[in-house]
Amino acid sequence: MDNIYRYSVKLLTGETLSLKSLQDRPVLIVNIASKCSFTPQLAALEKMYRKYKHSGLEIIAFPCNQFGKNEPLENEMLREFYQSHFSLSFKVSEKVLVNGPDAHPLFNYLKSHTRGIAQNRAVKWNYTKFLIGRNGELLSRYAPRTKPESLKQIIEGQLHHESSTIQFAKV
Repeated sequence: MDNIYRYSVKLLTGETLSLKSLQDRPVLIVNIASKCSFTPQLAALEKMYRKYKHSGLEIIAFPCNQFGKNEPLENEMLREFYQSHFSLSFKVSEKVLVNGPDAHPLFNYLKSHTRGIAQNRAVKWNYTKFLIGRNGELLSRYAPRTKPESLKQIIEGQLHHESSTIQFAKV
C-alpha cells in the first residue's frame, strides 16, 4: 500500500488521526506557521473547507517552525491562536518537522512521491500544499505562493470523482 493511509497524525486536540479513516476523500495537506507572511491563507483554506467538507474534502494543517522560526507557539497556544484568529474547523496537527532526519514520515512520503521538477525536494517554506486523491496517492504539490482558491477546479474534480490530470507545480 503506497499511499498516505499507512500514516497517523497526532492532532492538537490530543487525538490520533489514522489517515486510513480518510479513504475515498480528497485531502489537502499544508504546512503552516502563525507568524508567516502567508498566514492569511488560513482564511481561504477555512472558507474552502466550509464550502467542500460536506462533499468530502479534508484539510490537515501541520504547524512547523523550520522556516524563519515562524511558528514559535506550542500546543495549547497554537490551538488558541488558530481558533481565535481564523476559527479553523479543519484538522490541525501538533507541531512537526517537515524536513531533515526527524521529519514526520508523512512528509517524507509526500516529498518522495512528488514527480517532476520538485521530485524528492525538501519543503522550501511554510504553506506548501499537497493534494491527495481519493485513493490516498499524491496528485499535486503546490508552492507556498499558490493561493488556496486557485485549487478550486482540481478539488471540485476530485470531489466529483472526475479523473483529473496529475500536474505538479513548480516549487
